[in-house]
Amino acid sequence: MTDTPKQNNQKQRPAQKIESREQNRTACIDDKEFDIPQVDTPPTLESILNEPEDEEEPFVLEDTCLLNTENIDAHSCDTSSLASSDSGDPSHLKRKKKPVDLNVTVHGSVLRHSLLKGISAQIVSAATVSRVIAVGTSHGLALVFDSNQALRLCLGTTATGAEYGAVSALSINHDCSRLLCGFAKGQITMWDLANGKLLRTITDAHPPGTAILHVKFTDDPTLAVCNDSGGSVFELAFRRVMGMRSCDSRCLFSGSKGEVCCVEPLHTPPDLRDHAITHYSLLAMGSLTKILVIGLKPSLKVWMTFPYGKSDPSSVPQLAWQFVPVQKTVNPILAFCRGDTVQFLLVKKEETGTIHVIKQRQLHLSCDIISLSWINSRTMVLVDSHEKLQVVDRPSQEILETLDLDQVQLVYNSRHFKSLATGGNVSQALALVGEKACYQSVSSYAGQIVYLGTKSAHIMTLRNWRERVDCLLKQERFVEALSLAWSFHEGTAKAVLGLFGDPVKRKGVVADKMVEILFQFAERSLKKCPEQGKIQVLEQHFQEVVPVLVDYCLLLQRIDLLFNQLYGRLVENVVAKGVFLESLESYIIAERLGHLTTPIMRDLLAHYHGNGMMDSLENCIVHLDVTSLDIQQVVQVCWENQLYDAMIYVFNSGMNDYITPMEKLFAVIGPPLREGRTLTGKAEDFDSQISYCCLAGRAYPLGDIPEDLVAQVKNQVFEFLIRLHSADSSEEEEVFPFIRTLLHFDTREFLNVLALTFEDFKNDKQALEYQQRIVDILLKIMVDNPDFTPSQVGGLFTFLARQLAKPDNTLFVNRKLFDQVLEFLCSPDDESRHTERQQVSEKHTHTHCNGVEFAPEKLICEFLYEKKHLYDRIIDCYLRDPLRKEEIFSYIHNLLSMPGYTSEEKKTVWDKTLQHIQLLFTFLSCLLEPREGYHSGTVLTLEPELHELQVGLLCRFAPQQLQSFLQSSQQYRLEEAIQITKQYHHSEATAYLLERKGDAHGAFTVLLKVVQMNTHTDTGTAHIELDNIHNKLVEDSLTEIVSLCHRTSQNLNQKQREVLWFPLLEAMMAPQKLLKGPSAKHKSEALKELTMKVLNSMSGFIPLPAIIQRILQDPVYGKGKLAEIQGLILGMLETFNYEQTLLETTTSLLNHDLHWSLAHLRAAVTRGLHPRQDHCNICLQQYKRRQDSAEEIIIFSCGHLYHCQCLQQKDCGRGFSSERLQAWSCYKCSSNQGGRGSATEQGRGRSTSLAQVSIYLCLYMAPAPPPRDPSEDKRFKR
Repeated sequence: MTDTPKQNNQKQRPAQKIESREQNRTACIDDKEFDIPQVDTPPTLESILNEPEDEEEPFVLEDTCLLNTENIDAHSCDTSSLASSDSGDPSHLKRKKKPVDLNVTVHGSVLRHSLLKGISAQIVSAATVSRVIAVGTSHGLALVFDSNQALRLCLGTTATGAEYGAVSALSINHDCSRLLCGFAKGQITMWDLANGKLLRTITDAHPPGTAILHVKFTDDPTLAVCNDSGGSVFELAFRRVMGMRSCDSRCLFSGSKGEVCCVEPLHTPPDLRDHAITHYSLLAMGSLTKILVIGLKPSLKVWMTFPYGKSDPSSVPQLAWQFVPVQKTVNPILAFCRGDTVQFLLVKKEETGTIHVIKQRQLHLSCDIISLSWINSRTMVLVDSHEKLQVVDRPSQEILETLDLDQVQLVYNSRHFKSLATGGNVSQALALVGEKACYQSVSSYAGQIVYLGTKSAHIMTLRNWRERVDCLLKQERFVEALSLAWSFHEGTAKAVLGLFGDPVKRKGVVADKMVEILFQFAERSLKKCPEQGKIQVLEQHFQEVVPVLVDYCLLLQRIDLLFNQLYGRLVENVVAKGVFLESLESYIIAERLGHLTTPIMRDLLAHYHGNGMMDSLENCIVHLDVTSLDIQQVVQVCWENQLYDAMIYVFNSGMNDYITPMEKLFAVIGPPLREGRTLTGKAEDFDSQISYCCLAGRAYPLGDIPEDLVAQVKNQVFEFLIRLHSADSSEEEEVFPFIRTLLHFDTREFLNVLALTFEDFKNDKQALEYQQRIVDILLKIMVDNPDFTPSQVGGLFTFLARQLAKPDNTLFVNRKLFDQVLEFLCSPDDESRHTERQQVSEKHTHTHCNGVEFAPEKLICEFLYEKKHLYDRIIDCYLRDPLRKEEIFSYIHNLLSMPGYTSEEKKTVWDKTLQHIQLLFTFLSCLLEPREGYHSGTVLTLEPELHELQVGLLCRFAPQQLQSFLQSSQQYRLEEAIQITKQYHHSEATAYLLERKGDAHGAFTVLLKVVQMNTHTDTGTAHIELDNIHNKLVEDSLTEIVSLCHRTSQNLNQKQREVLWFPLLEAMMAPQKLLKGPSAKHKSEALKELTMKVLNSMSGFIPLPAIIQRILQDPVYGKGKLAEIQGLILGMLETFNYEQTLLETTTSLLNHDLHWSLAHLRAAVTRGLHPRQDHCNICLQQYKRRQDSAEEIIIFSCGHLYHCQCLQQKDCGRGFSSERLQAWSCYKCSSNQGGRGSATEQGRGRSTSLAQVSIYLCLYMAPAPPPRDPSEDKRFKR
């Protein structure tokens, strides 16, 4: 089988068709590839190319040693090689050729795509790139080109190609002096690139019958690695001894442990040769399941393994190294992937000498990646299975550009992965991966990536910043070009080349380019302006251009360019001029543009005034620098068009005059307000304008008054407001016309601004005098004046209350006025501004009521009620205040017992108290509440009637507290309490009292009625939530009655227990036959569950046969089938089985523990004892003193040995009978312990187990017969 380049969205072809295409391809091989002449001087580019050069830019391969490090990432290195594959498939020629789709994003065109015509005209196969380009062909030849695409060397012969097969892998060392070629049949050759001499032919580096997939030089010129189609990796060590070249091969990874698809040694750039990581000669290997990072030096060691995770079995593993600056240090990062997720591993050397690997953030894409390359330390280039190239910025994970490589017609290496040249002896997994493998078709070096196609070679390089901008300009995409240039100016652009040096100089260079673009954009918009059509079309045309010009001129801070050159060019077109002037508004309001030249300002006024855009003109004026305005012209326009904001701004900021605009404005709003007419037009918004500029001493409509003028301005404004008459007053004018006008205009807003102004009056004596003066004027004008409504007067009182409530208040009002204010604040008839009045009244009363701190508004009501002797209403105040309810009793007691109150007042209070039954309940709750820490002798004894009254009140107002009260209190009478609870239908309390009385059956009857009522109650709906609430009610009542039955059954006989439990069982079983409707199933299951609860509870008191017999005799189930009671019986049997299993398990565990204890005790007692010496520890003679005597010996567990007679003499025993065997004690141990108690007595003082006690018992040994020979004597001693 052979390989074919993948097409977009193309499925795998059948194997039969692929084989037939291979046969056709072989017949169509171009023989010119074999006729490359062997010449001493390489041919020039012109002699090689078959067609003349067109206008496309010539390609020059860039040398890293000559490039600026700002243009090309110096850390880039040769990370991959290109090799040949089945490039002669004529099916590639049938592809639909379409131009590269340069989809421009906001980043512009990032990559420059060039065709290597000089190389493409001479090859049909593959290459690798360094400072030279090496091309391997499918016939075993290696062509070497220089940077001008001139052929320098042709390595190998067709005969060699016929023997070795196609070139499957290439690698050039770092100084471009050696070339390694791997072949499809497994051979490896090394060539000298200086003279084209063959240095080595390696045939035994790896097992025969496998193709070379990868061959890579390391940084050490004497060390390389290769990877074959068997999935194994081998190290190649080159030696030269006495002129003889040799190669030693060592297996690094066996394919039997998992086939490796790609290998990638870490190549260090020239400026980082001294990096600490270089001493380890790291190598990354990608297998089908994981990646491995190993060190070849100083000894072979695996530093890290990392699994891919879940991936498509046909996805191709990819590896790529790159040195990246991270936190001021440069360390290598390994990028790897298999599928759609790129992983990044930062590799660094620790101070201890170990390699530390840190996982970085992943990159997730929605495509299957078949090629992965670094183009610099921040940018990666990926190719997916649809041959779409994507440029990705690694830090931001943003896709910068996407290109279509369909016209490249990538060469795939699947023929070599399947090892077709050697018989195809590879695994199915490796062959499946090989369908997408294009390792040898992509090579990166020095910021450039070469892609090998079937008939051409292509190179991708990053464009410098000027190229990217110019590319957009050629397409007349000026807005995107300016946006891209601005990103270069601000340093936010990605994949930037060509900008280096001082940041200020870089910004200057980009700014000059942007100015050039602005001029081009303006010229183009004027030239391509629609000559005919509606005015809206022209406006739309310039609205797409002019705001962009203004925006970037302001960003570049080039006002001169905007107003002089660009405006001078746009003013030639009337529509462009109007759009330009209108576009300035948004920048002026945003305060990005604060100063206009005189011609621009003149044109602005004329254009806005002529088009009736008065609001926009006013917004512009109040945000512009006054020095750029023609004040006379602006004031005239503002006054004619009622632009009060602009007029105030000009007078205030331009002339420091704060009084003249106020006089003009009062002249406008005064007459209509005095006549009772409603203001119209601009005068409607006068309230906020005059509030700020007149009273607050702040600049209007924005900004602040200069600090040195603040005091002066405030004094001027207050002097103006408190004038008796205006300058042109008439005889009919009332006093203080300006304050009257403000009050009639908006009383509340005017008073609010006054309050804000008074906040600033701290230590200013003059201002405090103005404050008192204005308050006096307000009182004089508004109080008892029919021109003001009660609501307006109330607003004044609220304002005064706020001022008087301040701790540092200096205002003075008479007592009569103070009472009027207080009465207004507490008036219940006026609901307007209730919250505000309550807040003010709290502060007011707190400050002025003799220093007593009152909390809520109710305290003020008490204050007023007490003044009016309405003591009964004070009781309502106490009751409405939850924090002071309990204080009402003290208040009533003090009022009724203290002198100074009339009998009528006391009677009114007493009648009011009796009217409040809830008050009585509160009183009794406090009186009868149990207290902690009291002594029985000091408890107040109360009548039972009070307790019974409290029971009744609890039934009415707090039934949830009734049960706890009945349990804690013992002073009520049971019969009366039972009648009370029955009256209010509190069944649980009634049952508790009956049980306490001793009538358990009565209590059971009451609770049984509750259960029957709950179980027969139907919610009438299938609503699950309502059913759950009802079921919870039934369960609670059932729990209560089951608890009662448990407590009562302890003292009943069998018959009495049946009388108690069986009615409860019947109450639970009867409703189940009556259930109908959609919710019947849910309710039936709930009742069955509760019935099982009753059965489980009663099974402890009623025999199981009696329960079953009762169920079978029940009329509900007696006429039915067995299936109707099957659930109940099975539930009972299940409970029985569970309890039986539990009993058996418990018995088994107890027996096991008993057996274990007895076994250990027996083992301890029967264990043999070994004496420490062979003599008696008392007489110090051997235990066998005479051969013919039969002496008895005693050995203790401590190892001491004694004669029986010796122990008797020392009084350590009381005889030899078996009954007294345990009376012995060790003489030596007892002496050491200071006593001679028996072993049993010593054991009694110990806390030991049964097995341990046996250790302290002395053992009796029978007399030993005399030995007949020495051997028997030895056995006895052992």
